Amino acid sequence: MTTTTAKIRPLVAPRRGGYHDSGGEERERPFIASGMLAVLMLIATEMMLFSGLIGSFLIFRLSAPFWPPPALPRLPLNVTWANTFVLLFSAVTMYLALRAVHRSRQRLLRRWLIVTAVLGTAFLAVQGSEWVRLVAHGLTLKSGSYGATFYLLIGCHGLHVTAAVIWLVSVTWVAMRGRYNAHNAGGVERIAAFWFFVCAIWPVLFQLVYRM
Repeated sequence: MTTTTAKIRPLVAPRRGGYHDSGGEERERPFIASGMLAVLMLIATEMMLFSGLIGSFLIFRLSAPFWPPPALPRLPLNVTWANTFVLLFSAVTMYLALRAVHRSRQRLLRRWLIVTAVLGTAFLAVQGSEWVRLVAHGLTLKSGSYGATFYLLIGCHGLHVTAAVIWLVSVTWVAMRGRYNAHNAGGVERIAAFWFFVCAIWPVLFQLVYRM
């Protein structure tokens, strides 16, 4: 009489911060998810880009006898002040969206994502309208180093905000379908990191270009 003994694998609950692979072995979760690491690397690259642009701007600015040149229009300081508060407030609403997803408050998440997208779009709309007025008053890319550095530096930031708004709209679309919660918040965390970056770099540009 032959007796077959079956090996029974014990059911072991994974440790906090770990997970089981297909073979049943427990592995530690990475400290930073690969998606977030990619976003952080992107932000580091963009910081180097803006550092180079700011350095070029300062060289032209400090070497010019008059800034801005007398014949060119002044930048709209009051309107840009208000627009700055719009963008900075969008960082607050993005933080509220991030807090909502970590608490699995999907209704609040959708609300704050939409508000953030609206604020970002409003920032771009105001900035675009001011550019149209500046061009009409003679400030173009051909207006010497003053016009070239203004449109290059502020335009680069505008492109980043535009990309962030497009990305945010796609994340909001996924959030409307109930895909994000406390256990699946990576998509919201990644756009939040990039959004905080474009909001944080703007006060530096505003101080240098509009007020210096």
